[in-house]
Amino acid sequence: MPRKVEDFEVGDAPGLDELTRRMEAGGGFSSRGVARGVDLLARMFRDEGMTVFLSFPADIVATGTRGVLAELVRGGYVDAVITTCGTLDHDLARSFKPYYHGEWELDDAKLHAKGLYRLGNLVIPQAHYGGVIEREMQRLLGRLYRKGTRSISTRELVWAIGEALGEKRGRGSICRAAFERKIPVIVPGITDGAVGSQLWLFWQQHKALSLDLFSDEQTLCDVVFEAKRAGAIMLGGGISKHHTIWWNQFRDGLDTALYITSAVEWDGSLSGARTREAISWGKLKPKARHTTVDGDVTVLFPWMVGAALERIR
Repeated sequence: MPRKVEDFEVGDAPGLDELTRRMEAGGGFSSRGVARGVDLLARMFRDEGMTVFLSFPADIVATGTRGVLAELVRGGYVDAVITTCGTLDHDLARSFKPYYHGEWELDDAKLHAKGLYRLGNLVIPQAHYGGVIEREMQRLLGRLYRKGTRSISTRELVWAIGEALGEKRGRGSICRAAFERKIPVIVPGITDGAVGSQLWLFWQQHKALSLDLFSDEQTLCDVVFEAKRAGAIMLGGGISKHHTIWWNQFRDGLDTALYITSAVEWDGSLSGARTREAISWGKLKPKARHTTVDGDVTVLFPWMVGAALERIR
């Protein structure tokens, strides 16, 4: 028998998990996807035998969602992170200087004249970004080079950044959380961002230094093939999402997958491709538990993680 749509109430101010359950029973359009996503998150967090991958692009690290990502890493809820170079940029910059609220409709020419960047409806002073990253990365790379480092993977670089930040300054940092928990963070597109540019700049005077990207791939290989079961939380798309599903095809696909996206499917892009498409590539097992949730990650993900953690606790 088909399930009956049930009205739900919120007057008693239910917790996140209870509200999610009520919304699922209500049969709302996107709310059912959110409820299924919370269920998948709770299953992944609860399953001690599951290796959990977390992939995301850099833009959300410029927002308060950075705190949720760092919490998942610091709490040991994920076993490997795949992201973009901009994640390191924003994580490092925000460890030293604040970003600010803005508006979508601000005059970008005027912002440029005032030395301000606009990222969506956020505003970032130029002095809080490029200058900070250049100063800290050149200091860090100089120390590493003087200690004898001549080759470094992105996993090692992230941990080095986290260690350099220290416990106090790195309190909200993803890099610091990864260093403390020894969670590998892989950045396959490391040269596509400010941190990558600083690596290149340092290399101009230190040609003996090299990036060991093959070591990163070996790290992913080991994590993938040592997994009894594999699950993935994929926020947004691009290289982070693709690298996650690409490597998991070699173990015949993911066992569980949650995807949150605001991209559309009909343009054929990877960012908009639903989880079900990955089945045809062998990147997701035919009998895998999976769902795609449509919407803004900065709205949905904190809510869903909060509900999932509330459920398992």
